[in-house]
Amino acid sequence: MMIDIAQIAGGLVILLLAGDLLVRGAVNLALRLGVPALMVGMTVVAFGTSAPELLVSVQAVLTGAGGLALGNVVGSNIANILLVMGLPALIAPVLVGRESLRDYAIMIAVTFLFIGLAFTGVIALWQALVLLAAFALFMAESIWRGKRAQIAPDELEGADPALSGRRLALYLVLGLIGLPLGASLLVAGAVDIAEALGVSDLMIGLTIVAVGTSLPELATTLMAAIRREGGVALGNILGSNIFNLLFILGVAGMVGPMAVPEAMLRLDLWVMLGAALVLAPFLWSGRAIGRVAGALLLSGYGGYIWLLVQYGG
Repeated sequence: MMIDIAQIAGGLVILLLAGDLLVRGAVNLALRLGVPALMVGMTVVAFGTSAPELLVSVQAVLTGAGGLALGNVVGSNIANILLVMGLPALIAPVLVGRESLRDYAIMIAVTFLFIGLAFTGVIALWQALVLLAAFALFMAESIWRGKRAQIAPDELEGADPALSGRRLALYLVLGLIGLPLGASLLVAGAVDIAEALGVSDLMIGLTIVAVGTSLPELATTLMAAIRREGGVALGNILGSNIFNLLFILGVAGMVGPMAVPEAMLRLDLWVMLGAALVLAPFLWSGRAIGRVAGALLLSGYGGYIWLLVQYGG
């Protein structure tokens, strides 16, 4: 058991470090090649920050743990709102503006789309193609909008015009090597623990793995709150949740079929939808998510974890 826990911890650390290196290397390479900064943010950075979830989900499907792959994404989306938005709100108000309503509406639509596909009982080839087609439309619309906005390269975290070519290449190589290694360690440890404890790989994916792969978003949002820049948090969360459902599960479904557990149909999908809808009053009113709301979000996440533990995911 201790070896399995060490594998999970080691896998998470490697994933976080490798993901950061990949993002830094990819951003600087894209900017050096003359790709518009905003396009980099919507494509390269979005892929890089979601790479842990992608690698974990694909590795889980390849090892026959489809429940872990689904639990990883659904659990991450729940954690992204209840935990990642709730915890920073205890430090400083998280600002949410009406300008994010379009992206929020897209996230809600994507959530309903995935729930509908999940009730077919499996995420396989045709369901994956639907998800990837929706992702292509989302990216095309985002890039079209991005070309009309003006964002300087120095607004992208990790952009450094003085970065040497040798270091840039090192970042990319270490990132590309570290991600599959970290994913393999994490999945192996999580599956072994699930088998040893007699719990489902779905529950492990919804809890340990989901929170672990949400750490980049949590770290980013916490730092934004500490710096009193809570407004950067919402876009990060909305984009991550859309990317998780459409691209990550789309790719994982192309690799192999993932049967949707009955437990997920009964509870987890509706918690994910409910968590998403909780943000609506703040977006419509333009009010910040303060300490009281943050505490309620965290309480909601704690209650969800309690239900998982009580009823086995």
